[in-house]
Amino acid sequence: MRAYFSHGLFGRDFLGSVVVFLVALPLCMGIAIASGMPPATGLITGIIGGLVVGAIAGSPLQVSGPAAGLAVLVFELVREHGIVALGPVVLLAGVIQIAAGLSRAGIWFRMTSPAVVAGMLSGIGVLIVASQAHVMLDALPKARGLENFIALPEALRTAFSGEGTGLTAMMVGLGTIAIMLGWEKLRPAKLRFVPGALLAVVALTAAVQAFGLNVNKVDVPSNLFAAITLPSLTSLGGLLEPSLIVAAITFAFIASAETLLSAAAVDRMHDGARTNYDRELTAQGVGNVLCGFLGALPMTGVIVRSAANVQAGSATRMATIMHGGWILVFAMLLPWLMRMTPVACLAGILVYTGVKMINFKQVKSLAIYGKGTAAIYVATTVAIVATDLLAGVLIGFALSLFRLALLSSRLKVDLDHHDEPGHASLHLEGSATFLKVPSMARTLERVPPNTRLQLVMDRLHHVDQACLELLRDWSRNASTKGCELVVDWQELELRVEGVKRPA
Repeated sequence: MRAYFSHGLFGRDFLGSVVVFLVALPLCMGIAIASGMPPATGLITGIIGGLVVGAIAGSPLQVSGPAAGLAVLVFELVREHGIVALGPVVLLAGVIQIAAGLSRAGIWFRMTSPAVVAGMLSGIGVLIVASQAHVMLDALPKARGLENFIALPEALRTAFSGEGTGLTAMMVGLGTIAIMLGWEKLRPAKLRFVPGALLAVVALTAAVQAFGLNVNKVDVPSNLFAAITLPSLTSLGGLLEPSLIVAAITFAFIASAETLLSAAAVDRMHDGARTNYDRELTAQGVGNVLCGFLGALPMTGVIVRSAANVQAGSATRMATIMHGGWILVFAMLLPWLMRMTPVACLAGILVYTGVKMINFKQVKSLAIYGKGTAAIYVATTVAIVATDLLAGVLIGFALSLFRLALLSSRLKVDLDHHDEPGHASLHLEGSATFLKVPSMARTLERVPPNTRLQLVMDRLHHVDQACLELLRDWSRNASTKGCELVVDWQELELRVEGVKRPA
């Protein structure tokens, strides 16, 4: 501990914790509102992410808290099953994460196509923009992304007609986005650690108070503990519903994938200790069990706050822990200050965040690895917006597996006719799988009658059952055309996956 203070590490962590706190505070409340939950539930998750997960995490400089990536899932869950279902689902998701971490499955969560993850984040970004555009108008968002887009013109018409507080709220939201954009472009190098979101919240809150503007404000209880909702036996019994079990598995998978990909990105930002993925996954599980028990939002490791932590010069996990302490102190002692914050201001921050998550420029970078990779990214994004998050991600995974099957099934099929009449060779090079059955069948159909066909398989690496059965069927029926297939069946069967090769 003496070395910690004598080497100036405390000063670096103290500054880093303040910076992360200033970034995290508006995001914790904004993400809660986007999730259809009270802002206090986001603050509780931020506190647990700092004080508890920060102390045991496998990625020392990663910051955990409520994530925009889960806001869509939470919103849909709360809409369909009520707030009472959120705690048990998050608790079960945490148990799944702990089990995965203890069974050393952390590294396997990284076995995810980057195109699918990028498409997932872009799709979530689109959904956040669509829903928070309504919140920026002091209106309630719809249940699904397409519905939000369809209803947006009517919400704008209502706002411009002067009905309600929509027009004033829109100006507050647009002002928030303008300040964040301007600060990102023009901020001095010495003040780069000051988050634009904080400046926007302070400036717009001050303007709303000074001019007495009538817009919706954040509703934070005077006593933070009043926001805690402990699960009952009845609500825990609801986990017997298959839909809630699926929801918990979905929460666990997406939260884990986002966390571990964020941790990998954080590792590339600094030269300190590397991430222990199993420990990080277990720590996230502990955090989500606590969040579920207290009825708060689910958490993940979040890249925006983590990047701010690294860029502010934080040296150890103490920065993350202290940022959780700052949120706790602020929420306990200054709730009246947070109640001055316009909801449209937080919605503006999330619209800005959602647009940055979309980042269609990734199409060009992903296309370097093949047009199919870029297509998977676009398809995943579109599927999430058109259906829902789980269905979109599953579609992305299915497309990734299909592309992998295509790439692993490269087979060159050549039919060579010999100078000697009635003799030909069929050359197979690569992997003969069921995807290549049509190609092989068309080639075999071109074999002239009364031909002795020699199968050449020196460069055949693999053959599956479908192709093997095709060759056997053709061999059995070849005599009807006066043909014969010459093949070493024993050698061919050695190229079938799963066949035991002789010692």
